[in-house]
Amino acid sequence: METIARADLIDLLQEEQGFSRQQATLFLEEMFELFVQTLERGEPLKVSGFGTFDVRDKATRLGRNPLTGEEAVISARRVPFFRPSRLLRESVNGKSRTRNAQS
Repeated sequence: METIARADLIDLLQEEQGFSRQQATLFLEEMFELFVQTLERGEPLKVSGFGTFDVRDKATRLGRNPLTGEEAVISARRVPFFRPSRLLRESVNGKSRTRNAQS
């Protein structure tokens, strides 16, 4: 499985959209910063046709250290999560409208 890195996304913006390297880098960094700021405020971020990024609050709970078996308190925290849209799920599963139209 190949991982797409930040640099790969910058290259794609250059090749596909004609951005300069500096423009592509700035665009990507600004987008990521917008995502982070929105989630830090506890607001969901919906990207139509892609999915929703949100934050869930996890309560304090009792856990166990897997190495020692010793019980430990896991502190309360906020956890980011992503819920894909129906269109993204269908596309990933080979059921996208464009693929069906080509069949």
